[in-house]
Amino acid sequence: MTGTVLVAGALGLVGRAALAEYEAGGWNIVALARRKPEFESPARFLSVDLTDAEACRAVLSPLRGISHIVYGALFEKPELGKGWLEADQIATNAAMLRNLMDAVEPGNPGLRHVSLLQGTKAYGVHLGQMPIPGKEGAPRHIHPNFYWAQEDLIRERQAHAGWAFTIFRPQALVGFALGSTMNMLSAIGAYAAVSRELGVPLIWPGAGARYTEATDVRILARAMRWAGGTEAAANRTFNVTNGDVFLWQDLFPLVAKRFGMEMGAPHPMSLAVLMADKGPVWQRIAEKHRLAPWSLNQLIGGSWQFADFAFARPGQVASILSTIAIRQAGFAECIDSAEMFDWWLAELQRRRILPA
Repeated sequence: MTGTVLVAGALGLVGRAALAEYEAGGWNIVALARRKPEFESPARFLSVDLTDAEACRAVLSPLRGISHIVYGALFEKPELGKGWLEADQIATNAAMLRNLMDAVEPGNPGLRHVSLLQGTKAYGVHLGQMPIPGKEGAPRHIHPNFYWAQEDLIRERQAHAGWAFTIFRPQALVGFALGSTMNMLSAIGAYAAVSRELGVPLIWPGAGARYTEATDVRILARAMRWAGGTEAAANRTFNVTNGDVFLWQDLFPLVAKRFGMEMGAPHPMSLAVLMADKGPVWQRIAEKHRLAPWSLNQLIGGSWQFADFAFARPGQVASILSTIAIRQAGFAECIDSAEMFDWWLAELQRRRILPA
């Protein structure tokens, strides 16, 4: 099946993976982003501020023939963890989705499917130990979350429309996006590269041992394309992960090997603090290895904070999701997370985003 897909947040972790997946499938793609892509793409890129309802109507209401929407746009506040519970963050994310649907839906009666993103915050992972495993059928968590505002909006509209939706809940997305607020791959890779440049071993900076999962963005993108043409996915919520569990500290020797480094003794420390003054070191690395001309801040965005959140949550023993529902519905792709992580590090080295 092919059609025309509208990808919102097309330069984010999910959006870039969706572009690659739908392009490979021969789809027509309309991509929404605030800036121009730094890569070649057959997609038609449009710049629009989703927080501006009037701008959305002006740019998006003329669109015709949209059959699928992948909604990967996200508003995060500078203080990442604190913002997750704040009312204005919730209101902004709800308004962005509403503005897009208000502009696109009336002129596209052939719309068939909307993919929407949530995550493990649906199970309260950011508040303390979540139930193990997290299951989609659990009662909605009591804490405030923009997930619920967006989901209510989509459910209300779908009840009076001819399209279906699927909500996806990945965990610790691994892929590449420039300046993402939640990009573990770039954060770990840049931390390793800076450590090597400074002549120090690679140190595991986290605290505690918490079993967790990750989701390769390529698997998530495939799941979205699958759901858009599968009746079993209509109006469902699915956890989607790689299919295995691991400790983040167990992946660090793999990172050290990829960068030709020794491992040092573990030492808890905040990467957001540790890396705050390392911009000049990164500039030196970029010039020495002829990397893409981005500053450390342009590359990492707010992801140091997300890495700190992932690596140091004392008192939490695991964050594990059940993926039975999506498997029973017919999507069973999986990948070994260690192999995935090494592949992505090698890929960013190949692209000269990280040094070899």
